[in-house]
Amino acid sequence: MEKHFPIFQVMDQNGNIVSEEHKDLVTAERVKKFYSEMVRIRTLDRKSISLQRQGRIGTYAPFEGQEASQVGTALALQSDDWMFPTYRDHGAAMVFGHSLRNILLFWNGRNEGCVPPDGKKIFPPAIPIATQIPHAAGAAFAEKQKGTKNAAICYFGDGATSEGDFHEGLNFASVFKSPVVYFCQNNQYAISVPISKQMNSATIAQKALAYDIPGVRIDGNDIFAVFAETEKALERARNGEGPTLIEALTWRYGSHTTADDASKYRDQGESALKRMETDPLLRLERWLKNEGLYDEAWMKEIEEQAAAEVDGAVQEMEKFPKADPAVIFDYVFEKPTWTIEKQKREYLELIGCEA
Repeated sequence: MEKHFPIFQVMDQNGNIVSEEHKDLVTAERVKKFYSEMVRIRTLDRKSISLQRQGRIGTYAPFEGQEASQVGTALALQSDDWMFPTYRDHGAAMVFGHSLRNILLFWNGRNEGCVPPDGKKIFPPAIPIATQIPHAAGAAFAEKQKGTKNAAICYFGDGATSEGDFHEGLNFASVFKSPVVYFCQNNQYAISVPISKQMNSATIAQKALAYDIPGVRIDGNDIFAVFAETEKALERARNGEGPTLIEALTWRYGSHTTADDASKYRDQGESALKRMETDPLLRLERWLKNEGLYDEAWMKEIEEQAAAEVDGAVQEMEKFPKADPAVIFDYVFEKPTWTIEKQKREYLELIGCEA
């Protein structure tokens, strides 16, 4: 089956253009734009891990290694499109225009973190696996019913394709030709379970066959392959041709979350090797060197700008008072049930807070 779903590349890991059809897509201006956005979100990711280790935010889901998949997709969207992220797609949300302060507030346990800026259609990050997939099908279908040209992108990992919501969402979107792009970041592991133990399918892209929609595999660390195929799928969606399933092969360098230890179930030497060989930022640096455009001063400047931006957002986040733990009980139902009230009372007593 893999031969029917070859991995699409525009730029290989050495910074060479391997798709003649897409060579005009790769310009110095676009490389620098893509690179600077990946630096921004990698800076956020590393800072967030540091904040968690210091006890300044809660458990955090890192995405370093997946920057090309997140930046490439976010930059292919139009401003009125929908974004349905997982808990690992805050980099994409940041590039799409989410408030960096609010992204950090989310990881600090505040409801404000789920609120996007006015006019931005960014769904709250989905913590349960795959629940956002039917939501995206429905929101995209609503746009179609309204007669707009707006589309949706829905992110999920390889593990989500083993969930019922994945099949229900793709089936609905296929039947009603919802204008949605389903973007799977296949980072090879669903927490500690390797893909070989999750499914018997040779690829995730082939699962599109069941719904008679296009399924494509791409190098998820090649930002130009990501951008090109996402843009193509979004255009197809806008033209009333329905959904597309994209499988982006990528890798997360770190653990599943800061509460996890990947060294218990994965050879970290493999991560170190991938960082040296297939890193999405390093790939663009190699292209710049190949073209004689590598500029250390410029790179240092964008790193400093990104650090200042993230540090400023951290300061804003920490001006907020600590989250009220009672909130997690207050909005489960319109009117709390006696069971919720009991749980709330017992929990607040446990942590020494008054109801």
